[in-house]
Amino acid sequence: MRLTRTRTISQAFFLALFLWLLFRADFGRIENYAVSLFLELDPLSALATILSSWTLYAGMILSLIVVLITILLGRVFCGWFCPFGTLNEFVGWLVRPGKRQARMESNRYRSLFSLKYYLLIAFLVLCVFGITQIGLLDPISLLTRSLATSIYPALGVVTGGWGFAHRTFQTGWLLGGILLGVLLLNKLIPRFFCRVLCPLGALLGVLSRFSLFHVYRSVDKCSDCEYCLIKCHGAADPHLSLRKSECFVCLECRELCPTKGISFRAVPPEKPVVSPLPDLSRRGIIQAGVAAAVAVPLLGASVRPVNRPEPLLIRPPGSLPEDKFLGRCVKCGECMKVCPTNAIQPALFEAGLEGVWTPVMVYRLGYCEYNCTLCTEVCPTGALRELSLQEKQGREPFDAPVKLGTAFVDRTRCLPWAMNRPCIVCEEMCPVSPKAIYLEAAEGVDSDGRTVVLQRPVVDPARCIGCGLCENKCPVFDQRAIRVSSVGESRSDTNVLVLE
Repeated sequence: MRLTRTRTISQAFFLALFLWLLFRADFGRIENYAVSLFLELDPLSALATILSSWTLYAGMILSLIVVLITILLGRVFCGWFCPFGTLNEFVGWLVRPGKRQARMESNRYRSLFSLKYYLLIAFLVLCVFGITQIGLLDPISLLTRSLATSIYPALGVVTGGWGFAHRTFQTGWLLGGILLGVLLLNKLIPRFFCRVLCPLGALLGVLSRFSLFHVYRSVDKCSDCEYCLIKCHGAADPHLSLRKSECFVCLECRELCPTKGISFRAVPPEKPVVSPLPDLSRRGIIQAGVAAAVAVPLLGASVRPVNRPEPLLIRPPGSLPEDKFLGRCVKCGECMKVCPTNAIQPALFEAGLEGVWTPVMVYRLGYCEYNCTLCTEVCPTGALRELSLQEKQGREPFDAPVKLGTAFVDRTRCLPWAMNRPCIVCEEMCPVSPKAIYLEAAEGVDSDGRTVVLQRPVVDPARCIGCGLCENKCPVFDQRAIRVSSVGESRSDTNVLVLE
């Protein structure tokens, strides 16, 4: 079997595995499945969280596997394993030009391809200052987030829910549109994202300069036919001075060479014609670093949840304090996908510019299931620390439950308070025991002038855990008569109801 065919099989297998694990990241399916495997194998996410928090989440030790493979064989992850790379390659194959000469020209190296290295530098500088934005372009996070919040729900609509949960995500259309736009860029340049924008590819490209094995071109055997450019997936330009940092080790050049002048080996047959370093300028590196450093105080000068709590910024259970949370979250969307009630949603600007696509609780769409900790189990970076049900609910040996916030009754909209109409839905729905919502008997006058006895809900903030079930089920449908605020959340010592 040819190596290129083996590579195709490998790509298909790992793409299928990625999609299968994403499919399993659902309520009732997740048990005993490593649904975060690809995210934990991502060395870029691991490096970003190390720089931003100076800690390494235990699960991300697996990323060392990819690092070691890269140092040994080069960027084989990009060419053989990456599911987003495979998807881009497939779309590129669909829209590629038909003529051989046009395909050669489309696969030539361009100076534009160095952009991903400058993006990598900018992202890592931001991480040093505790701002993790790597998930915006990290291919594993981008693909996971896009599929979880747009493609998967769309399949639920198309299939009528058969095999796919019928979910709704705010801005899901935008995330799906971004994914579609990235894929359509393959019409301009094959594997556009991989060659131009991918920061993970840039990191692996830097590491690949130390690789033991790589492609060699024999100058004596080369006939200058340029056949190697027809299917070169990384635009490494093996016909000239092979760029190790751009080579995906697809080995198409080796298969296509009519003179067998290209080999993949550790020991070169002659003096190698290889360019080990990325095509970067010192000025460009400095500009990328300075631009990122300038962005830090600009972000800090804006209104940020780190500086001032936002009442509607309610994080999932197990969330770290906001500054540490933003330093760890890679915006992958796994927690959104696994939430059984559809309560966890991608933020837009609720959490400031730093928090775009991070998870927030939106209780008009769902609520935090009292007997569920799935979101804490799938987080690959520890932005959501893993919780047991005992800890979440405050059962022995824990002293208190995890609080996401506190519910408040809007007496201007609550039916018993504002309109003298009976309603006890919020009290009935409250899952904690003793209930955080109790009923206060009071007399009122109905529209006919008759005196009626009403049960008016009152929230006990000491018992409320901010799960949002009361808000979600409130019959005042447009703007709920009971709403949850982030005040009182367990993860913050300052976001409290009354300052001491």
